[in-house]
Amino acid sequence: MSAPIVTPVPAAAFDVEAVRAQFPVLAQQIRGKHLVYLDSGASAQKPEVVVQAVADCYRGYYSNIHRGVHALSERSTTAFERAREQVARFVNAPSPREIVFLRSTTEAINLVANSFLEPQLGPDDEILVTEMEHHSNIVPWQLVADRYGAKVVAAPVTDRGELDLDGLTRLIHGRTKLVAVTHVSNVLGTINPIADIVRLAHAQGVPVLVDGAQGVPHLAVDVQALGCDFYAFSAHKVYGPSGVGALWARAELLAAMPPYQGGGGMIRRVSFSGTTFADPPERFEAGTPDVAGVIGFGAAVEWTRALGLDAIAAHEHELTQYAMARLADIPGLRLIGTAADKAGVVSFVMDGVHPHDIGTILDGEGVAVRVGHHCAQPLMERFAVPATARASFGVYNTSADVDALAAALDKVRHWFG
Repeated sequence: MSAPIVTPVPAAAFDVEAVRAQFPVLAQQIRGKHLVYLDSGASAQKPEVVVQAVADCYRGYYSNIHRGVHALSERSTTAFERAREQVARFVNAPSPREIVFLRSTTEAINLVANSFLEPQLGPDDEILVTEMEHHSNIVPWQLVADRYGAKVVAAPVTDRGELDLDGLTRLIHGRTKLVAVTHVSNVLGTINPIADIVRLAHAQGVPVLVDGAQGVPHLAVDVQALGCDFYAFSAHKVYGPSGVGALWARAELLAAMPPYQGGGGMIRRVSFSGTTFADPPERFEAGTPDVAGVIGFGAAVEWTRALGLDAIAAHEHELTQYAMARLADIPGLRLIGTAADKAGVVSFVMDGVHPHDIGTILDGEGVAVRVGHHCAQPLMERFAVPATARASFGVYNTSADVDALAAALDKVRHWFG
């Protein structure tokens, strides 16, 4: 048994109701109300084809991969490596051998911090990030910087939630060892001009890592066109399983990087006199991987790609603009992040109401949003708020979902009014 054939709705005829029908979880009621799921920025729901791909693996052909000579191992290996090809195609990587499978975007960034950056760091060197970064694109750099007397520097964000590109440019200099920037802010929805940032950094010989966790669900990502050196992303944001992620990196960089972890699967030969390591990507994939999860990852990106990334972007752009307009009309509500170039994320605060109270009341109306600091505490400090409520959209959301959100927020306003 092999992975199922992906048959999404054609991009030319994007039909959100047909898309929704592929997500059985959305048919349920929450607290007696129709579920309105607006938390895809934390984790997207899974279409039936992804659930089926994982189930088919476990039911029909699961085995450990790469070194088995029996039929099940060969089938699992074939499906696993097919997923590597699918993920490579999804981000237009030059070669599947440039895709490293990991547990998450977070682990991918930690790999780059420890294997690529650490050997180059010295006292007073700098890693340049931005004020809008997720903790996963701050803390790994801080950990490695602290060991060598280096420091993490943040480029400023404007009041609209846009990256101050001039401010970032001024912070790139001879001691800058890496620029690490999010493609899409998980709080603001801001789409950063990655190709421009790469050009600025490369002009001074500085490599660029992109945190693409929020980029791949909303945008057509082409790592060759972006020009970056590393691109990290997760399966669960793009309708795939949890606990699986990927790092794309230039082949020459991977070839020069030492292993991040040791164990089985990443070696060429082991002896007590010394060990030689496998070529990338296996060099960075120590231990038994989440075989079924990776296969599900492949199914998810194939499903998303075939659905049509341009169609997805157009649908979500229209929905985001509608949501911004609807929420802006609610008295006492303030939007956090009004960038001109924005993906399907809308964050807000309400006068006199803590975001956790907003989330609790909305849940009573069947509306699921995320509340808190969203693993972006420096950004919360930048906007002088302790937390926000955040609605984040996926391919399955509709204008009716936005209307339900607005109606539930009106109840919040009256409850605390």
